[in-house]
Amino acid sequence: MSQQTLRESDLAQFTGSEVLYRHGLFRYHYTEGVQYVAQCGGAYWLIDAIFSWQRERCIREDAMLQEIQFWTLQVHDDRSATLTCERDSNDVAITQSIPWTDFPLSSIRLYFQEGVLLLPSEY
Repeated sequence: MSQQTLRESDLAQFTGSEVLYRHGLFRYHYTEGVQYVAQCGGAYWLIDAIFSWQRERCIREDAMLQEIQFWTLQVHDDRSATLTCERDSNDVAITQSIPWTDFPLSSIRLYFQEGVLLLPSEY
C-alpha cells in the first residue's frame, strides 16, 4: 500500500466531522480532519503535544476563561519547528520549540474547543 502525503489542499475537504476519535491516553477527542493530518502527515505526535499541554496550569486555568485555543505549528527551513498556543490573536499562552520534524506542511493551525481538536474548516 502506498503512503499518502499530506498537502494543504487536502484539508479543504474537511468542513465538519461526523466522527470523533478518542485519544488513548487523554480524555480528549479529535475530528476526522485532524485524524487525516495525523495519518497522512505522520503527526500523531502533534495531537499528543497539544493534549499534553492541557494538563499544564497555564493552559488549564485559561481554559476556564477562554472558549477556544488556537494552536499553530510553524516548520522552519532547518526542519525545526515551533508549536504555539494563542488564547486570542497575539495573546500567546505557550511556545514549544521542536528540534526536528518531518511534518510535510510549512505550517498548520488547529483549534481546541470543549475537549475537541479540530481543523479551522471544521469549526
